[in-house]
Amino acid sequence: MPDVDVFTALANPARREVLRLLRDGGPHPVAELARRFDMSRPSLSEHLRLLKDAGLVTERRAGRQRLYSLRTEPLRELAGWLAPYERFWQDRLHDLANFLETDDDD
Repeated sequence: MPDVDVFTALANPARREVLRLLRDGGPHPVAELARRFDMSRPSLSEHLRLLKDAGLVTERRAGRQRLYSLRTEPLRELAGWLAPYERFWQDRLHDLANFLETDDDD
């Protein structure tokens, strides 16, 4: 099984939409997800495989269906990695606001 980077998995808008659907509506069977997209079921299955390989979804069988569920752990790890960059940009914006306020006073 290939190791897929979370950034790679999140790069595609269709995969982000799958994650949103799973976040908002809980586990979904493939057929229900497929109705939400203008693509073939094999194409959607490929997206789901990539999300699964990235650890962002789990798959389980329920009778004849495959149910997909969201896994949030990789997203939490990603948020933790991004936090210092968010603070960096917040500090820069704060510095800019201070500069503009000081410049207005002059």
